[in-house]
Amino acid sequence: LVSWLNSLPTRKGVVEYLLPCSFQKLKDVESIIKIVDIDGRDQVRDFAEDMERMLGSKMKSVKRLAESAEDADLYHDFNKTLEFDYYNSMLVNTADEDGNFIELGGEFPLEKNKHFNNLPVNTLQSDVQVPTNVYNKDAYILNGIYWSEALNDVFMNNFQKDPTLTWQYFGSSSGFFRIYPGIKWTPDSNGVAAFDCRNRNWYIQAATSPKDIIIVVDISGSMKGLKMTIAKHTINTILDTLGENDFVNVIAYTDYVRYVEPCFKGTLVQADLDNREHFKVLVDELHVKGEGKVAKAMKESFKILNEAATKGQGSLCNQAIMLITDGAMEDFKDVFEEFNWPDRRVRLFTYLIGREMTFADNTKWIACNNKGYYTHISTLADVQENVMEYLHVLSRPMVINHNHDIIWTEAYMDTVLFATKAQSLLLMTTVAMPVFSKKKETLSHGILLGVVGSDIPLLEVMKLAPRYRLGPHGYAFLITNNGYILAHPDLRPLYKEGKTLKPKPNYNSVDLAEVEWEDIDEILRTAMVKGEMGTLSLNVRASVDKAKRPLFLTNDYFYTTINDTPFSFGMVLTRGHGQLMFMGTVSVEEGKSPHSATTGHSLCLSSALTYCETDIDPHHRKYSQLQAVIRYLQGKEPDLECDEVLLQQTLFDAVVTAPLESYWQAIMLNASGMEMGVETAFLGTRSGLIRLTRYTGIETRVAKKFLTPADKDNLFTVDHFPLWYRLAMENPPGRFIYYIPVEDKDNRDKTGTIPIIQGHSHSSSARPLLSVSHVCQYFLTLKNSPFAETFVMSHKAKRTDALQPCDTEYPGFMLDNSIKETNSLLKCGRCQKMFVVQAVPDSNLVLMVVQADCDCSRQYSSITLEPKEVKYNASVKCNRMKSQKVRRRPKSCHAYHPKVSHPPPLFLTECRLNNLNIPFCTFSKRPITT
Repeated sequence: LVSWLNSLPTRKGVVEYLLPCSFQKLKDVESIIKIVDIDGRDQVRDFAEDMERMLGSKMKSVKRLAESAEDADLYHDFNKTLEFDYYNSMLVNTADEDGNFIELGGEFPLEKNKHFNNLPVNTLQSDVQVPTNVYNKDAYILNGIYWSEALNDVFMNNFQKDPTLTWQYFGSSSGFFRIYPGIKWTPDSNGVAAFDCRNRNWYIQAATSPKDIIIVVDISGSMKGLKMTIAKHTINTILDTLGENDFVNVIAYTDYVRYVEPCFKGTLVQADLDNREHFKVLVDELHVKGEGKVAKAMKESFKILNEAATKGQGSLCNQAIMLITDGAMEDFKDVFEEFNWPDRRVRLFTYLIGREMTFADNTKWIACNNKGYYTHISTLADVQENVMEYLHVLSRPMVINHNHDIIWTEAYMDTVLFATKAQSLLLMTTVAMPVFSKKKETLSHGILLGVVGSDIPLLEVMKLAPRYRLGPHGYAFLITNNGYILAHPDLRPLYKEGKTLKPKPNYNSVDLAEVEWEDIDEILRTAMVKGEMGTLSLNVRASVDKAKRPLFLTNDYFYTTINDTPFSFGMVLTRGHGQLMFMGTVSVEEGKSPHSATTGHSLCLSSALTYCETDIDPHHRKYSQLQAVIRYLQGKEPDLECDEVLLQQTLFDAVVTAPLESYWQAIMLNASGMEMGVETAFLGTRSGLIRLTRYTGIETRVAKKFLTPADKDNLFTVDHFPLWYRLAMENPPGRFIYYIPVEDKDNRDKTGTIPIIQGHSHSSSARPLLSVSHVCQYFLTLKNSPFAETFVMSHKAKRTDALQPCDTEYPGFMLDNSIKETNSLLKCGRCQKMFVVQAVPDSNLVLMVVQADCDCSRQYSSITLEPKEVKYNASVKCNRMKSQKVRRRPKSCHAYHPKVSHPPPLFLTECRLNNLNIPFCTFSKRPITT
């Protein structure tokens, strides 16, 4: 043991031999550098203002779309005989057997565009998607598509004014969806376009105000068979129209009232994705029996809604009861007089299930006398269109008032709209705005034409708070008014099923309290949800390397609201190096010198950090970040928008580390060469600059993935600093840290890291060493080393599998650096096992020697380091499910207008004789101008 430990300095000498003498201590270069203290309050405000400007430009684009759409409809006269060819996104570029383009499928040029995730698009034209269940040449569809052609110019002008815009679109209340840039729509696995814009959260939120919904479903014996299947589908469709600003409960009835989820008895729960999916599972288990008596269920529903309004719970806006039944024989007049008349504050929507019409009049009377809407659903195909009617009723007060409320959605992945993996797994938020009819004859009827919107990738928003400004352990995050995460480094929204990545069922309803779990009293969450600005300090146990390695840190949280949005922004600076920024003074001319960022085969920049914005001008999209930086410095691309602070840091790093090029080359040319076992030497800086050299070819290299684009964990990305960088940051200068990447244990590949500092750190509180503030580190990769990793972190996290979320606990063991050597005996039945443990100097390693001829497996069970699920009893589980955390309600509510007529007016469109010479008339919800 002693002789082996004595050999360690020889290995340490390998690293010291690789360090060029030109690296100096802070005092030697103090004249050309400065260390800046980061003011967290100023920085969080600056980041938030940048985000506010960015999101504000998206809102202006959406407003221009809404204004243009309303004007286009105003000056368009409905033509029921209109014949009009348009680009149908499902059919474009489709030819028949003779090679001729089919109807609505003309030639539509498409070109891959990097800005749109390399999807083939047409930036000169929008096109239209029509759901399969909607007739694509219906008169209302054709007229809507015709006047909405006016949006093409607005789409393109918006994109020219703001090149960072992504998808822009208009979703019509009649069902068609106009999208820019134009695309070729990919049908689902059944070959149909099931996508209906009216089901999307951005459409529903923009079209209605927040709402409390009680779904009451008849499960009496008469509902058996197809009726029950239709009823369940109707419930699920209603649930799909709800969002995180809505509240819901589901009640089933026969001759008694039954809560579908007994835990939610007598209350409303937030209609987030978790709860909606939970209801769907329970609804699927409903069975019919007994006699249907709805009066008790109606009374229970009114009590829940009245109590919520009295206690200030729920949405405090629209309230409605959805009655799903095949017939209502009872007289409800007494119930309505007791709970709802004369104010009729709660609307009733009735859905008559099945082909029988015996009880249609009674069911219709219930809806019409309670400001609701009656629909008849006889087949599964009828469900979608009929459920959507209630949204038009709820939107009427807002439409008549012409309140153009702008809404923002929670984070989501559009796996329906985009079939390509890259686009569908991209987290985004949508800004949307309703579009109303301004025609005089419809003003009092509240006609909703549709919703305009635009998508904003959350990754682009978070780029405005670059990680290099926050330090290796710092990070930024965004949450909604409900406390749900939009962006956070610990939000892991995907899981792997085989080789396929899929969104977790609850990926967009993860609460901030579930990742910032050290904030036990939820002080941070509460303040942010309320839209406050402030700071908070917490001692945290941070986990790295898939929660296998612990870091004990003190974090300072800074947070504020983003004006004109429901979002709050927060950032974290770690005490010590996270509060400091190292600034070097390097001129552009020095940056062009032979030993700079412009030369050197070993130099690369992080592709995930934005040194220069290459996405604004299409001509710049062909450049990598390194190419863009070089061309900007050389004056070849003066129009590039570059991060001056990051560029200055990068230039300084490039100049200071340039001698490594020749130094490593000299080692390669040296007759003795590099010591056996060393594969790679590399250096990384806070600016994302990496220099590296390989001492072995790819054929003989053990760590084949290390520092390659596929090796995300060990590269600088927009989400994190590399693992080796973060671990070395907490390592004392002059001390090695060794680790085995978790996924590479079988390869036995080891990496040793050490800060580039000659000498040792001192205890002076005046200024830290260069390594603390700027963090420039040097590494080499070793193979066939006897060192092994043995430490794991204790961590509580929300882990979501393909079915449901759960809590897990990780066992953890920490190294006590104060113990240099220890030994002991373990009594194992008839024998004793002796062991000796000794710390390896200048490293994080311990060497253990254990007596092998004594079996202790019976006395001591193995200690697994795998996470284990935390099991809760039914009471605790129930309380967690229905707990109502602090949330901030949307600012506006449109639940009433005196001009609203109930039921909505119907206008005669035409009458004709059917095959039996019986007059048949059709009606519309909007008047026809002829």
